[in-house]
Amino acid sequence: MFAPVSTVLALGLLLTACGSGEDEASPPAQKCDGTLSPAAVEAVDSVLGTHEHHSAGIGLARTVNVLIEDQAREGRPPGHPSMCEVATEASPKSELDIDVWLYDRGALYDDGAAKWWTSGRHLYEMGREASTDNKSASLFAQCASPRLKGSDKQPARIGASLEFDKPTKGAYPPNTPATREAYLTVLHSVTLAVVKKLGCEDDAGLPEKPVFTEKKWRGEQ
Repeated sequence: MFAPVSTVLALGLLLTACGSGEDEASPPAQKCDGTLSPAAVEAVDSVLGTHEHHSAGIGLARTVNVLIEDQAREGRPPGHPSMCEVATEASPKSELDIDVWLYDRGALYDDGAAKWWTSGRHLYEMGREASTDNKSASLFAQCASPRLKGSDKQPARIGASLEFDKPTKGAYPPNTPATREAYLTVLHSVTLAVVKKLGCEDDAGLPEKPVFTEKKWRGEQ
C-alpha cells in the first residue's frame, strides 16, 4: 500500500489564490471555485512543480446547473467549457484541466476488453470506477438527487476527468504512485464538491477522503 498522499506530497507552501476576481490574500481553498481541499491544493503544487499558478473555468455552481440541464434534456448533451483549469504563471506553461459531465456506459475504462494495465494505467477502489496514469485521471460515480430528473429511478452517471496539459517541449510527470495519487486527490476533491452541491444521496458513494487502494482490471492476470 502506498504512503498517504498528504505525506508524499506535502510541501508546506503558502498558496496564492487564483481565478477571476480573487484577491491574492484569499485562502488557498478558493482555487477552482473553492472545490480543492488543502490536500488537493498541495497535490496541484506537486504536479505543476510550483505554487505560482492561476485558475479559470466555469466553476462549481455553473457546472452543477449544466449537469441538471443536461439530465433534463433528451439526447446527448452538448459540450461545455472545463469546470476548472489550473495553469502555471511562468512559461512554458503546464496546466491541469478538470471537467465534470454526464457519462454513458462507453466512457468506463474497465470494460474487460482494453488492456489498460499494459500502458501503465492503474485502477482504484473508489466510486463507480477510478483510474489514472501520468497523463490523465477519471472518476465515475452514480447520483440519486431530487435535483436530477428521474435519478430516483435511474441514478445519474456523473463523470469527472483530469488531464495534464504539458508544454510542447515539456514532459509529463513520472508515472509513480505519488503522481497518480496527486491526480486522484484533486479529482476526488472536485467531484465530491459537485455531488455535495447536487445533493446526491450518500455523496454518490464517494468517501470523504480519496482511496488509493489499487485493484486489478477485468481480464488482468
